Amino acid sequence: MVTLAFAQAGSILVNQDPGGVTGGEEGRAAVGLPAAFTGIAHTANLYWLALAYLVFTLLAVHWVVRSPIGRVWEGIKENERRVEVLGLRPYGYKLVAFVVAGTLAALGGIVYLLLTGGATPQTTTSDFTLSLLVMVVLGGSGSRWGPAVGGILYTWAQQRLTDLAGSGAIAGLPAVVRVPLSQPLFLLGALFVLVVFALPGGVVRLPEHIRGARDRRAARHAQNERTVP
Repeated sequence: MVTLAFAQAGSILVNQDPGGVTGGEEGRAAVGLPAAFTGIAHTANLYWLALAYLVFTLLAVHWVVRSPIGRVWEGIKENERRVEVLGLRPYGYKLVAFVVAGTLAALGGIVYLLLTGGATPQTTTSDFTLSLLVMVVLGGSGSRWGPAVGGILYTWAQQRLTDLAGSGAIAGLPAVVRVPLSQPLFLLGALFVLVVFALPGGVVRLPEHIRGARDRRAARHAQNERTVP
C-alpha cells in the first residue's frame, strides 16, 4: 500500500509540472537516445533489448537465489529468529535484497524509457503499479518464472478481452449482462479473482496442484481398497 501511495503521489506531482521540469500531462520526450533505438525502422532492436533485459533479470535472480546469500534469504523467509540464533544479521541480508531489487528495477526503467521514448505521468500512476502487481499474482509470487508468465498472460488477456468486450456476441446479450461484460477491466478483474481463488500461488503452481490432486485421489483409492472386505 505504501508503494501504491508513493506512485499516486508521484503522478500528482508530475502532473502539476513544478518549475516546468516534468512537462505536466504531456511528460518529457527523451533526448540523446542512441540511433539504434529510435524510429520505426529500429523497432526490432527494441524487441531484442527488452528480451535481453528479461533474460538478464532471470539469470541474475537465479544466480543470486542459488548463492549463499540466497540461502540465507530463504532462511529469513522461513524463520528470521532462527537465522539470528545462528549468528547472522538479517538486516544486512535484507539490505542486499533491497539493493539488488532496486538495481534491477532501475535497469527496467531505463529499458522502458528506451521503449516508450520518454516519460509521462501515466508511468508513475497507481494503475501502472497495480498492473505490475496483478502480473506477479497471476503468474505466482515467490517464484522466478511467475512474474514473466503473469506478464505474458496479463498482456494476452488484456488484448483478447478488449476484443471480446466489443464483439457482437456481447452486444446481443441482455443489458443486465451486456453492460458489465462490455468492460474489459471487469473481465480482467473477474479473471484475476478466479485465478486467485482457483490457483493459489499463481499459474506456475498449477502443476503442483495437479500432482497434489492426483496424489490425494490415489491415497483415497488405496484407502478404499483397504477398507473393502
